[in-house]
Amino acid sequence: MTYPDTFNPDLLSRIPSDARRVLDVRCGTGALGAEFKRINPTTQVLGIESDADAVAIARRRLDHVYAVDLDTTPLPFAADIDKGSVDCLIYGDTLEHLRDPWSILRQHVEYLSADGLVLVCMPNVEHWSFVERLLKGTFAYQGQGLLDWTHLRWFNADGVRSLLRRSGLVPIDCAPRIFDLPACEDFVDAIAPGLKNLGIDADAYRDRAAPLQHVWRAARKPMGEPMTIVSTMLKPVGGVSEVRVTEPMQALRADPRLLTSVIGPSDRPPLDIEGPRIFIFHRPLLAGDIGIERIKDLIAGGWVVVCEFDDHPEFLRVLQRPDIQNFRGVHAIQTTTDPLAEVLRQYNPEVAAFPNAVRRLPDIANFRGNDHLTMLFAGLNRDDDWPDYIEAINAVADRAGERLRFQVINDRAFFDALRTRHKHFTPLCDYDTYRAILQHCDISFMPLSETPFNRAKSDLKFIEAATFRAVSLASPVVYADSIADGRTGVIFRSPEELRHRLSLLVANPDMARAIGDNARAYVRDERMLAYQIPQRAAWYLDLWNRRDDLHDALLARVPELAD
Repeated sequence: MTYPDTFNPDLLSRIPSDARRVLDVRCGTGALGAEFKRINPTTQVLGIESDADAVAIARRRLDHVYAVDLDTTPLPFAADIDKGSVDCLIYGDTLEHLRDPWSILRQHVEYLSADGLVLVCMPNVEHWSFVERLLKGTFAYQGQGLLDWTHLRWFNADGVRSLLRRSGLVPIDCAPRIFDLPACEDFVDAIAPGLKNLGIDADAYRDRAAPLQHVWRAARKPMGEPMTIVSTMLKPVGGVSEVRVTEPMQALRADPRLLTSVIGPSDRPPLDIEGPRIFIFHRPLLAGDIGIERIKDLIAGGWVVVCEFDDHPEFLRVLQRPDIQNFRGVHAIQTTTDPLAEVLRQYNPEVAAFPNAVRRLPDIANFRGNDHLTMLFAGLNRDDDWPDYIEAINAVADRAGERLRFQVINDRAFFDALRTRHKHFTPLCDYDTYRAILQHCDISFMPLSETPFNRAKSDLKFIEAATFRAVSLASPVVYADSIADGRTGVIFRSPEELRHRLSLLVANPDMARAIGDNARAYVRDERMLAYQIPQRAAWYLDLWNRRDDLHDALLARVPELAD
């Protein structure tokens, strides 16, 4: 059998981010496990596969692969791992290939941890194309897909639910995978008279016939009432929205106890939400009567209200208005650094700091040769941070010639000040474009002047550069707390030191690449978003459990909210 070397994104998004051990049953080439290890590199991913060619590939990607036929050897891992030690069992289009999926699943569940998850992706025997083939008399097995000739069992949604329950599991949710809804609708419309004569509701049948597959999550015990977390998000600028909102919310969503969504900055959350619920304002402007009314509306809806903010408020003019309620008028605040958390505690004692982190380790494409290095300068509002260093950079560029090239994003003045023809300018761009440029750069220039505003900033630029194996050439402000100088980055404290250290990097590409490798290893080991998810989830739950006390404190700070 030839396996497609791809992974199922709907399974990937449901693997718990903090899983310590994952078992991918019938793992194919290991593409799913390899992709998950980009999200959590510390996870031990085991696979089971019988196809020799697929096993050869999977063994280069996963921690261990058992090359067995599951029907004859259902527990090849039994001697290697303890019962109750697997955090996620994955069956991606697997159980339908087994002679006795009920027995095998029941045996595997004994190895599932108390809070572990079972993920099942199963073809839907009720899919409209299956029925169409039967009606037309064109049913024939195929090499892969719904009519894969190796399918031994057939299930609809109710059949999978029964399979899970018979294995001692509690089904949590089921997500349909629908790929050609218009074709399904055309088919249902064509057979609508027959459905009516059979007493079958056409809309209900369409819902059953549309999914090609279903993705299930199940656990050993009921999960209880889930917590809903809703966050607003400003228009994405410079990656802040992605790093602070969309990626954390995506990572949290892998926990079935959490229901997350992102809405526009002025949108209201759904009105029918029950149970624990957290509302997060991303960099809001809660001013005057409008701000008060917006917070009161959320409080009336039973929400615990959080402000997400990652800049020093005393240096943003609009936040000096006396009627701003961004920090005093919410139950809690989340931010990025401990120094900024201390600043924000002057307004509100309930502050949590979650450092910037990476959702996924990307591919690297820099240091492709020793003939040149490319230095990136990208940033917003850095007009006062680089002028003291431009002559030192130009001195190195004059000597290096084409061996030092530049990519500049947004800052036209810096670009124009570079005395070299080996440079390229990109206007302010979206985050994906910025990351694509960074991916091919070898050095990232990150100057920050010694100011109170800058001292409260985060190390996001270092984390982004390190993710792509680029060497951070950085000021000590902010970055000295994160960078191991000479090992995971390079710190400069004067124009002369910048000139000297940049010259060394250009003259020693192998040394620069080693620093970049160390920086990426630091992110891999310390700054993956997956490692934060338990702390984030625990903090939100703690806020909910203390909501009465938090609310009393809120009203004491802002009595207008009680009116």
